[in-house]
Amino acid sequence: MNAIEESRGSTPRPVVPAGGQGVLFTDALPEYDTESGYRGPTACKAAGITYRQLDYWARTGLVEPSVRTASGSGTQRLYGFRDILALKVVKRLLDTGVSLQQIRGAVHVLRERGVDDLAEITLMSDGASVYECTSTEEVIDLLAGGQGVFGIAVGRVWREVEGELAQLPSERPEDETPVAVPGDELRARRQAKMA
Repeated sequence: MNAIEESRGSTPRPVVPAGGQGVLFTDALPEYDTESGYRGPTACKAAGITYRQLDYWARTGLVEPSVRTASGSGTQRLYGFRDILALKVVKRLLDTGVSLQQIRGAVHVLRERGVDDLAEITLMSDGASVYECTSTEEVIDLLAGGQGVFGIAVGRVWREVEGELAQLPSERPEDETPVAVPGDELRARRQAKMA
């Protein structure tokens, strides 16, 4: 169990094969499409956040879209599955009163982890620090020490996001075709320049 802020400067933990240590989640996580993305409103709905939060977090670098970033006026960001997973974790941490600085550290750890590792992580917090636990023993040690107040099982959040996204539309980055709005003269001019 490492405090997130301490783990950024240390060397990454060795990857432990499933079953090699007390794994918190035994269900296999499904594969997800790394080529498809979700527009901002869809990402907001799946993560349970407002568009204003999404935009702010993208502009400040907290959680940026990995499929396609905004590249000027009128372009749409596309968020990948892991981005939306991070958005939902950020939302949960904010709801419990964790500082934005601590959340940045937690997001950094989530980005560094491989897909299989995410299933084993439980983020625990005492309200001031965020700790990464990868075994039931670490969770018990943290709780026994009176430090842990709440925990976020990343594997469970994964399944929640997956369930939400199954009902929402995704698209590929090359699908970016401007939607014609009747009377939109500016868009018509842009399209004429591109042709």
